[in-house]
Amino acid sequence: MNFRRMRFVIITGMSGGGKRTALKMLEDEGFYCVDNLPVDLLDKFVEIISSPGSEHEHVALGLDVRSTQKFDDVQEALHKLKEEGNNFEVLFMDCDDATLVRRYKESRRVHPLSMEGRVEDGIKKERKILKTTREKADYVIDTSNLLTRDLKTELNRIFIQNKEYNSLMVNIVSFGFKNGIPQDADLIFDVRFLPNPFYIEELKEKTGNDVEVQEYVKSFKETTEFMEKLTDMIKFLIPNYVNEGKHQLIIGIGCTGGQHRSVTLANELYRQLLDKGSYGLKITHRDAKKGV
Repeated sequence: MNFRRMRFVIITGMSGGGKRTALKMLEDEGFYCVDNLPVDLLDKFVEIISSPGSEHEHVALGLDVRSTQKFDDVQEALHKLKEEGNNFEVLFMDCDDATLVRRYKESRRVHPLSMEGRVEDGIKKERKILKTTREKADYVIDTSNLLTRDLKTELNRIFIQNKEYNSLMVNIVSFGFKNGIPQDADLIFDVRFLPNPFYIEELKEKTGNDVEVQEYVKSFKETTEFMEKLTDMIKFLIPNYVNEGKHQLIIGIGCTGGQHRSVTLANELYRQLLDKGSYGLKITHRDAKKGV
């Protein structure tokens, strides 16, 4: 098989960022996956999978800083492959520091770059080592706010459906101000100016996921005008954030309790943005089941 016609994905990134999970998911989709191959075997590995008798059309290889070799050696080996005309894609699995620390504490594992020290120190070292790799990666997936099913959706989008992907994950979050605003939100929109379905007896116990609430909230001209302006602004911002190198955009839409208005408008914004660009998209109703 000609290597140039085979899909070869290098998966790397922050320890705890989801690299092994991504490998397992691609393996489930038919990729031949190898994790943490010694860098001095990389040439031989490529030779084998690209040989005329090879049946591997989709290959994924995991590389990280846990290896005994220096990561600079890995970079040099990848550069050599590229110079020899071999095509491959690099997927970088990222995650914010706070989430990485939490994951390490929950798993009770030690960081590979801080075996006897603080997890935070290991994360800092690793992020510095991988800075260039992240910048040069073909795809960056930030798993800080992704559920397993969300990650699977994004991987399928890139490597199975072969859709264009600009590495931006847009997360729309509905919430109630009485429970506090999402601390990681990039943009916050307050929709408490709209009439509150809570004061209508037959809608009080329902949420914005119910048709009756949606019809009520959308019946006001202010809702229509707000959604038009909001959608237009978000569609303007997304490509500009991509150009800036942003990989995660969290949009918070809040009402009093996070049950009716915010859920309705978050759902509507999700509908307006779905399949309208080469970005990932998910929606979260943070407070919709917490009661009013």
